[in-house]
This record gives sequence, structure tokens and C-alpha cells, in this order.
Amino acid sequence: MLSPQVRGASQKLSGRRRAVVLTGRHQASDTEVQLYQQVLQQLHYDVHTSRYTETSSVLQTNQGVSGWSLLLCLSSSERSCLRRVSFSHLQRHQRVNLIPGLMDAFSDAGAGLCHMFTWSHLKGVDLPLRPYSCGSNNQKLGMPQDSPSPVGAPPPGLVAMVNIYVLVTSVRPLTSFLHDVMVVATNQELRARPLKLRDFLLQELGPASSHHAFGQMKQVIGEVLQAAVSTNERTERVNRCVLCYQLLTFTLMFSGSITPVVVQVDTDLTFSALRDETFDGQVTKDLILEDTLHFLSHTHLSSETYRRQDGVCGGSDDLCLSEDEFLLLLQFQRQMSAPSAFQLLFPSSSSSSSSSSSRPLSVSDHMVRISCYYNLLRNISSSADASSNQESDVSSLGGAAGKGRCGNPHLRQIYTDPPLTLTPPFSPGVKEYCAEVTFDTVTVRIRPMTFSPSCAVHLDEHRGPRMANYPVGLGNSRISILVTDDAETEPVVMTIYTVHLFRENRPSLPMFEDHMMCSFVQDCGLRVRPDRSCGLQTAVMSQRPRHICTSGHQPGRWVVPCLSCSDNRTCDWRKVAWQPDGCYHRVVERRLLQGCMTDRKVLFIGDSTNRGMMYFLMERVNSSLDDWGQAHDTLVHRDLNAGQTLVSYSYYPQFWLEKEERPTFREALLQLLHRSQPLVNSNLTVLVVGGVQWLNTNHLWTVSEVLDREGLSNTLVVVKTLGMGFHLPVDGIRSLSLREIQDLDRDNDNIIAAAKHHGYEVIDTFSITMGRYKEFLQGRCACHFHEVERFPSFRPPADTTSNRTTSNRTRLSSQSAVQDTEQEAEPDTFTYHVRGPVNQVYSEILLSRLCPAN
Repeated sequence: MLSPQVRGASQKLSGRRRAVVLTGRHQASDTEVQLYQQVLQQLHYDVHTSRYTETSSVLQTNQGVSGWSLLLCLSSSERSCLRRVSFSHLQRHQRVNLIPGLMDAFSDAGAGLCHMFTWSHLKGVDLPLRPYSCGSNNQKLGMPQDSPSPVGAPPPGLVAMVNIYVLVTSVRPLTSFLHDVMVVATNQELRARPLKLRDFLLQELGPASSHHAFGQMKQVIGEVLQAAVSTNERTERVNRCVLCYQLLTFTLMFSGSITPVVVQVDTDLTFSALRDETFDGQVTKDLILEDTLHFLSHTHLSSETYRRQDGVCGGSDDLCLSEDEFLLLLQFQRQMSAPSAFQLLFPSSSSSSSSSSSRPLSVSDHMVRISCYYNLLRNISSSADASSNQESDVSSLGGAAGKGRCGNPHLRQIYTDPPLTLTPPFSPGVKEYCAEVTFDTVTVRIRPMTFSPSCAVHLDEHRGPRMANYPVGLGNSRISILVTDDAETEPVVMTIYTVHLFRENRPSLPMFEDHMMCSFVQDCGLRVRPDRSCGLQTAVMSQRPRHICTSGHQPGRWVVPCLSCSDNRTCDWRKVAWQPDGCYHRVVERRLLQGCMTDRKVLFIGDSTNRGMMYFLMERVNSSLDDWGQAHDTLVHRDLNAGQTLVSYSYYPQFWLEKEERPTFREALLQLLHRSQPLVNSNLTVLVVGGVQWLNTNHLWTVSEVLDREGLSNTLVVVKTLGMGFHLPVDGIRSLSLREIQDLDRDNDNIIAAAKHHGYEVIDTFSITMGRYKEFLQGRCACHFHEVERFPSFRPPADTTSNRTTSNRTRLSSQSAVQDTEQEAEPDTFTYHVRGPVNQVYSEILLSRLCPAN
């Protein structure tokens, strides 16, 4: 009969179970930690997390002997588990994701030598395992080279490096399984990728050879595992843990043969060979870990399972099982009966002694019989299920939709690089999240994964990518994740997840009396001008410049008060200012500005960066901005400055149109001139031309020719030069290299020279934005240094002549309050405010050139 200990264990198993997850150095936001919590809760575990065994209150109770059913030690907490957990005192219902014997066998005995090769009984044994195959000191593995076949000889076999993921669920008897996903690199494709194991072998070798290669691979891994568990009985009894398990990574090398050799063994899941370790590695790891938890959950045995009339002896084979053996056999039967991503590795039919009648059948023999029975059942039903097989490239799971309808339109996880701490923590049923990133985080790579391969993921729009790099501007950004059913011609949106990102401002300290002035021209992270210094330098400022600048392109630098010029974290970045060399740009008071702008017409032609300057001018002249829109055509505002000033705008270039349909620069300029009529041939007509990076010297010749032909040669032309942008690796748009950005700097100099030749005013926005390229706001190009905020009309915005220093967090709460007020009062109109300190600097320079001091 079963002992009271086993009966008590089975009673615990029938109720609510407790799992302890030791995270070590992993953060709570890591997808691996989140996955364990989600899956274990689905399996009706109470989940407790702690960093190490020493800090876990659950494990400290009764010396950690009782009170829990499952202990999961993540990689950075394994030493703590092996040191503190008494495996010899574990109860039979308790499970740990470590098997000490295997950890010891595949540990590094020095210089990568597997510890098992130091055992006396294995000396001289010929194993399909390179001795120096364990530990992190093992050198990076190279791809084997295949040799050409002699004339008339069959082609060489497989040349590949393959990572196989093995689950060991018992040491005595040895029981292990292969996961159906592997990571493979071949001599034809050196960048490894995750694939289905059998599909890869079938594709590379054909039906007959692939079956043989699969058998050889199982035999090689089985031989190594048998050697690893061949410790003496005494050691095994001391470290006995009936339900413990171990995940291993076997790296196999195929060198032109279908029989591989093991060249690396890791006591964890490793994916360093993947071409995209950050995403493909984490996605594949989480997939295997989730499959493992579900696979092992099939062995949850209720108390009814243990109630046998005959105890553990009886039957036609005179089978007598110990309590441990009985529990292992029940576990194995459950594992084989349930569909899963694992297939039996060991025991195999070749290792069975069932053909011998000289001794009773062992537990392994009965396991072989059980496996044969269930394999037969699967073979019978495999033909019916063949049509529902998933694609062999597992990197497509959760991304590109498979066949059939999207039945479960939910995400299983959102993967990001760098890892984001989502609030609330990710859960498939929660659709909206917030996350904060530091100032230095300028891009976030995101890859959502669905539960079902029949569901597709698109970012931001119906046909958007399933994975993308996003630029993260200062303040607020939003990423929309659409889960769609792509079975129809047009994708049907089933679920929308939203991630709100908040990027912090540059860290800033308030200015103290003991400060010093520092200056910088460019950031060391993007050294556009190699011959100039980068980063903070001590500023030599004897006195404030006395002279007003006579041009908008006077060379200059940014200055900022700091405690030390060697540490930018000690600066008061709220006080940063643009300082031209030897002069200063006058800030035009509103009263003077309104007078200066009377009877003037200011025409802007360019992209959205030019439009930002236009709206800044309108707000400064009117003291508020009552009209705003992201126009991509022509706008005319005739009511500015009490109707005394006209401002018009034409978007150029219209890059979204087919090339043959886009208006030329000449056509766009003529249309803007005609829409702004009547115009006078004097400096009362102002033309502001420029953008991010499309402007060149030919455009300036076109401006001169058109104005001469239209009788407007005395128009005041202001050239806004190039600007920083397109410097980040963002999907779907061009990304400039450092060399290309340096070329832009030279192009910028040419534009300035050409503008001066024509007698035009110039605002050198490239030099101004170069040093603060990280301070872009919303937009995929990372080129916008302005954005427009909306307020109810009864709440006027702050004066734009002052540099807004309110933190983004304060602005967020203010915006929330505005939204609440909108819902209550429902105002008919809104006012707007153009914010962005960098845009403010070059826009104020524009105003100073339009209204120079007498």
C-alpha cells in the first residue's frame, strides 16, 4: 500500500498548488518572468516570486521542505537553488526545474572540459561528445566545411550546426524528450533560425535519409545522457527528486554525414547562434518554456489516481514497483497520452530489454511499451491531422497568419528591445498599457506574438509590419497593435492593443551659485564634424555679446550651466541656450512684432518642419493660435494680426504621390504665389523656403527665376537650411549612415553659400539641430523639433516667448485634466500651442531677421 507521505502528497496535488519562481537578476518585466506567472496562474498555481532562496519567505518556512509544489530557478538563481535546496528531503509531489546530477555532469571542470569526463568509470569510453563541450569558456563554434564529392559518388550529407532542446524528466530510469523546434545554421545559410526539427531534416535529406538522420541524432544524444546519469547508486539516492526535470541545449555538428557529434552542452536554453537573438531567441525560449510547463502539467495527479486495490504489486508480469517507480510510470503515461510539442527521446525501443525472458520487465521496458502504444495511435490519426500542421519556420508564429480563421484574437506576449516595463503587467486580456523610457532611449523595437498562427499582427495600420523599430520622441508616443484575420482580401481587425510610451526629458539639475558655463557643438554619439570637439567643453564667456547678429546663419554653439563640464548629468538643461559667436539674436517683443508684420504676407513652402515655424510665427503675432492642422497641401490664413497679416503655406515635396504625379517645386511655388495674391514687389512679401533634407542649390535658382518672372524680385527670401533627421534605423523609411549625415553637413554649407549669392536671408537649422538631435518629438523621421498641443479655448496657453520648462509628467497630468474638462464643458473651440525649445530657437531667429533692429 502507499505510504502516508504519498497519500498526503496526492491530497495536496488535488487542491490549489503553490509555485515559487526565483528570478535572480531577471527583472519582473522580463518576458520569461511574466510567462511563468501567466502560465502557472492558468494552471491554477498560487505564484510567489523572489530573487533567491535566501529571500523567499515560502522556502524559509519549515526549512523549505513543505508549503510549495513547484520551484522554478531561473538561470541567475541556479547556484542559490543548488546550494540551499535540500533535494534529498523533497516530498514526492514537489518539483524543481533542476537535476543536480545533470548540472554536475555538464559543468565546466576547467577550460570547458565536461566534468563527467573526470569520472573514473568514463575514462577511455568513446562517446559522441567532444570532451571540451561544457561551460561558457568553450570557444565560439565554427561551421564545418563540406568536402567535394568524387566523380560518381553520392552528394555529401548534411553540413550544419543544430541546437536541440532536450527535456529530462527522470534520471533513474532515464526519461527524456525532444522539443520539435530547433535552431539551425547550415553552410548555405550561416545565420541561424528556428525551424521545426523533422521538417528541416525532410527538406534537406529527403524522406528516407531524414528518418535515418533523426534516429542517429536521438541515438547520439541518448548515449551522452546515459553516460551523464551513470553515477553510482549512493549519489543518486542522496540527490533523489522524483519529479525534478532539466532543460538542456545540445549543439550538434553535422560534417557531411547524417551522424552528428555533440560539440556543446548547456544546462539552460541557449540561442546565441540566432540571427536575431533578441527577439527570435526570446520568442523561441518562451515558446519552449510554455510548452514545458503545459507538458509537465499533465502529470498533476489527483488523490483518486493513487487508490489501487493491489497497492503497487501484481499483474501478469509479476511487476512490483516502488512508490517512486509507480509515480514515474504514471507521469510517463500522462505525458505520452497528451498531445504536445515534445517527442520521446529515451527510453527507445533499441534500449529495451523486453525481448529477453531471463529477467522481469523493468520500468523502462514498460515505458517503451507505453510509448509504442501511443505512437501507434498517433500514426493512425496523423494523416487526418496533416492539413492542420503549422509552418516549419517558427519565427512566423504570431506574425504572419496561417491557414484558417483567427479564432483567438489575443496576444500571448509583446516583445520589445530594450525590454519595456509595461503598466499594468502584460496580460492577454488587457488592451492598453503605459511604459516609460529614459532620455537616451531613442528607438524601441517591438514584436507582438499571437496565440494562434491563424491570427496576424500589424502595427499601426491594416497593412503595417508585424515587427518594427519605432523612434521614441520626447514626451508621449503611441503604438497601436492590430490583431487581424487576414483570411479575407481585406484584413479584418479583431482586437487592438495600445502601448503609450513616455520618454523622459534629459536629466537635469537645478542651477546652483557654484555653476560653470559649458558649451557644445555636437554630441559625441553622432560626430558630424570630425575636426570639431564633441560633448561638453568649458565655455569661454568673458561678457555677454553687445552686438546684434547681422545674419541668421552666424556660427554658434549651445551653452548650458553645469556643476562640471565633464558630466552632463550635472547641468540645468532647462537653461540651455543657443549662443552665436560674437553676437546675439534679438527676441522681438510682441508689440514690435505686430507692427513689423502689418501689411506683410509671409509665404512658407516646405515640409512639416517649415510648417512648425509658420505656426510658431502665427502664435507669436496673435498671442494665441486658434487654427491648426497637419496640412499636406496649400493653406491661406488671412485673419492674422487682426486681418493685417497674411500667412500661407504649401507642402513640398508631396512624397506620398507617385513620382510622375508629384507637383514639381516650380509648380508648387507658383501655386502658392497665386493663392496668396495680391502680392507687392517689396520686402512686405516674404518667402520662407526649406525643409529637412530635400532642399538643394537648384531650388534656390528656381526661386530666383520664378520671382523674377512674376515681378517679385524684391521679395524677402529666407532660406531655412537642412536639419537633423532620418538618422535612426527605423523600418519603412530611409536611414542615413554617419557618412551620409556628414555629406549633408557639406550640402548645408553649399546651400548657405548659394543663398548668400542670391542675396537671401539664411537660418542655419542644421547647426542648431545637430547638437540636440536626440531631442526630437513625435514622428517617424526623428526630424520634428516641434509639436502642437491643444487646449480648450477657455484655458489660454503660456506665453511662448519664454522657454517652457514644465516637465512632461506635469504636462501629462494637465492634458488629462483638459480631457476631463472637455467631457464636462464640451467647448466648441480650442486654442493651440506650439512647443519645442529647439524649434523655438530657430523660429525666433526667423522673426529677428524679418524684423531687424533699426
